[in-house]
Amino acid sequence: MGCCGSTERTKREWRPLEDRSCTDLPWFLLFTIFCIGMGSICGFTVVTGGAARLVFGYDSYGNTCGRRNEQLPGVRLSGLDHTDRRFVFFLDPCNVDLVQRKIRSVSLCVSLCPSEQMKTFEDLRSFAMVNGSELCSYELAGHKYPVLPERFDKCPKLPVPPSKPVPLFNRCTPVDLSCYARFAEAVVTFVGDSSVLHRLIAGVASSKEVIIGLCVLALVLSMLLMVIIRYISAVLVWILTVAVVLGSLAGTSVLWWLYIDHRLYGNETTTAVPKPKSQSQFSKDRGQTLLVYAGAATAFTAVLLLLMLSMRRRVALTVALFHVAAKVFLSLPLLSLQPFITFTLLTVFWTYWVLVLLFLGTTGNPVQNEETGVTEFRLTGPLQYLTWYHAVGLVWISEFILACQQMTVAGAVVTYYFTRDKNRLPVTPILSSVLRLLRYHLGSVAKGSFIITLVKVPRLLLIYVHKQLKGKENVCARCLLKTCICCLWCVEKCLNYLNQNAYAATAINSTSFCTSARDAFVLLVENALRVATINAVGDFVLFLGKVLVVTSTAFAGVLLLNSQSDYAEWLLPLAIVCLFSFLVSHCFLSIFEIVVDVLFLCFAIDTKYNDGTPGKEFFMDKALMEFVQSSRRLERSERGRSRVKQEGAELKPMAPGSSSA
Repeated sequence: MGCCGSTERTKREWRPLEDRSCTDLPWFLLFTIFCIGMGSICGFTVVTGGAARLVFGYDSYGNTCGRRNEQLPGVRLSGLDHTDRRFVFFLDPCNVDLVQRKIRSVSLCVSLCPSEQMKTFEDLRSFAMVNGSELCSYELAGHKYPVLPERFDKCPKLPVPPSKPVPLFNRCTPVDLSCYARFAEAVVTFVGDSSVLHRLIAGVASSKEVIIGLCVLALVLSMLLMVIIRYISAVLVWILTVAVVLGSLAGTSVLWWLYIDHRLYGNETTTAVPKPKSQSQFSKDRGQTLLVYAGAATAFTAVLLLLMLSMRRRVALTVALFHVAAKVFLSLPLLSLQPFITFTLLTVFWTYWVLVLLFLGTTGNPVQNEETGVTEFRLTGPLQYLTWYHAVGLVWISEFILACQQMTVAGAVVTYYFTRDKNRLPVTPILSSVLRLLRYHLGSVAKGSFIITLVKVPRLLLIYVHKQLKGKENVCARCLLKTCICCLWCVEKCLNYLNQNAYAATAINSTSFCTSARDAFVLLVENALRVATINAVGDFVLFLGKVLVVTSTAFAGVLLLNSQSDYAEWLLPLAIVCLFSFLVSHCFLSIFEIVVDVLFLCFAIDTKYNDGTPGKEFFMDKALMEFVQSSRRLERSERGRSRVKQEGAELKPMAPGSSSA
């Protein structure tokens, strides 16, 4: 069906992939209007000159370098023609504000950056005469620099370090960055010795080939891991189960041993040497604490054993889902490209967002700083809310891009699962899923990502408030803030999981977001124990996979970096490699996790509405079919044993003398 006039079915039916209709169209229109607003902010900064001021630079009087400027009301020395002055020069480039992270120096537009050090005012005069670039304030004549009384306040601080312009941004930056040591120390607090920083940078520069090779190795290991999991998932899951049980038993035994040892040791010392009252009370409290811990550990272990016994078949379901998920990746190899596509889109958007934010920092009405005398541009009145609008856009659009990835993966997995003949899959299931998303379900994605935004934005605001008030608030306020942040984080994680299943339900039945979320929630509640098992066991197995990729890459990095003899510092290169390998493995295995969750939802729908009889055949894979058949055989055997026990109880003869007289 098309987008216009589509109506949702009143009766709840699951008919996978049979028809398509547009979902949550008003939310798509709302998201489109919001994105137009984001683009309008960028256009506003360009029209008002904020973008030009950031790119070309401007002096302390509001003049944009390299352009003819208009007079600003109330601003001295504004409206100058700087067509021939393209570079921004700071009179004191080392005067850095550590709090605001910016240079607190008067800036001028100059035609040339000084390439050599200048120690005297005579050198400044010679530079102005030879090159035509005056480095003192505009009202001072270049040939009079050495004799002017204002030279100490309106000329650069001597000695003037050699500098060169930064590409694209036209700022005269000192060649020797040692004067920025305090600024770098404020940004990177762990670097206290410049020699250490130089050695670390030298280590990265000299090992760039090794770093690139190790990053490629992490990429290959992450891709191979998803294939290997298919064959070792059963071993990993059962080893994990046994390890958890043995660890709980060992911990409980150690606690009881400590308690018994404490009782025996305490009794012996009490009879031999009398203890002071304080030590006796301390010993008694310690014994009670050990008893409480041992009792709690015993209860936990007992509950854990009961859960393991009752969930052993559900652990087998996790193994089967991992097996099928690996087959999905083999059948749909383009799924492996989803992390790269999502990362590229997020990088492009984040770059755009940062640039527009910087544009906003140089947009608005000119305001002269009374402390420094520098003219700054600030948004006033209603325009100051543009920054908040832009900040909300960062969260919503980022969540929208991530949700599009989830919907794309869900659509491809749903197509794979509900296609009976796997040899007749579409030529490009990923592309088909993307086209369905773009044509029908962008509204649902926009609605789901907006719900996450409603939770994430307040949490980020509370984190910001907590950091600003750190050390100033009382204990109650600090506890309340942390509690709210923690609660919002938990709500966000739950909504993320529910949204992911809602996208899968939308991909299956083409229903609106709220309807899909309700249907997915009902299925998850009906299979709560299975969901808990898959999330607990599956997430831990995937975590072990991430650890495996990182440790393998780090081990190879240690061998390769240690074999190099041209440098001694390889700690930073190794840290970069480990960070990259963790991010890559996390991206790939997060896609694997989405595939497992979508497969489980499809499996739950399949087993709920089909029973394998003619007309209600299963859609599931052979591995899942074997799990269902083994579960049914086990249920029939248990049912037969219970029937035999009941019949035996009914036919049991009465005891002698029990009959009525």
